[in-house]
Amino acid sequence: MSFLDQLISNTVRPDVQAVKSYQVADASGYIKLDAMENPYPLPQQLREELGARLAGVALNRYPPSYASLQQAICAKLGVPAGYDVMLGNGSDELISILAMACATQEAGKRAVLLAPVPAFVMYARSAQFAGMDFVGVPLQADFSLDMPAMLAAIEQHRPALVFLAYPNNPTGNLFASADIERILAALGDTGIAVVDEAYEPFAQHSFMGRLPEFENLVVMRTVSKLGLAGIRLGYMSAAPALLAQFEKVRPPYNVNVLTQAAAEFALEHLDVLNAQADLLNSARDALALRLAELPGVTVFPSKANFLLIRVADSDDVCAKLLAHRVLIKNMSKMHAALVNCLRISVSTSEDNSLFYDAFKASLV
Repeated sequence: MSFLDQLISNTVRPDVQAVKSYQVADASGYIKLDAMENPYPLPQQLREELGARLAGVALNRYPPSYASLQQAICAKLGVPAGYDVMLGNGSDELISILAMACATQEAGKRAVLLAPVPAFVMYARSAQFAGMDFVGVPLQADFSLDMPAMLAAIEQHRPALVFLAYPNNPTGNLFASADIERILAALGDTGIAVVDEAYEPFAQHSFMGRLPEFENLVVMRTVSKLGLAGIRLGYMSAAPALLAQFEKVRPPYNVNVLTQAAAEFALEHLDVLNAQADLLNSARDALALRLAELPGVTVFPSKANFLLIRVADSDDVCAKLLAHRVLIKNMSKMHAALVNCLRISVSTSEDNSLFYDAFKASLV
């Protein structure tokens, strides 16, 4: 064993050595339908105005307090009166902050993060890296919550955190609000339910306005799916005293000045971004109908900006789509419930048509 290999073996946690890093593939030259992005850029006039706004940002200074951006988010995005938001470098950082804040350091007692599975991969990874135990509760065949299993797992493990993506990634469906309410009640004062509303612009259903009803509720969102994935901004809200505890874990200066300026500008033109979300919702429903007409294709209901479908051979279809320079996500190895499933981001009418033609040809 070389010196460097021995060094890594002696110093880096074994569980970190054992996992693969999160890879982002180069998509140059491909129709990119694998990352649930908004395909629409800002209109040219707004891009020019944004450029002028960014040119005035003081890059030589550390980011100031992001109070003005907090106020804009609270005013524009439905945060209840008397509640604030905490900002993160994407929702990924907020997930990590929540896990770090709740990972107990008591000897012989590890806190638990629980989520229905399949779910967003960062829930399990953040739990692992924070030193929590991750418990996954399988969804039912229709991807709804298995409530007897969820309640039994809560009773057995007494999780500090329960993550509920609303709608769920990668399945696209909304869990029943009554089921989420039952989970909040079951947790009581020993656990926190985090409703992850990353796809709220498309779902148009939210628990944000219900925060005053549940003191053990955190609502988390990102502006990525709204059309601002490149600026990496997530936000979450909770009862003020609870949010103050998470604020202690947030790194200083975690939201850079360019992100702050771009987000404030975008919120001034929220109508443009909401109109783009409406276009994608219509395109999603139209694409779902076309795909469902193809033989051997099952399309699952979605309230997000992507579709989950099942085919006879997902590996074969993915390989053929790659040959057509189309990138989608093969979910078949993520979880047993997703065998032969593919996830397709909804895009512009042109990209959707190109995908459909390539996909139809790949079924032969």
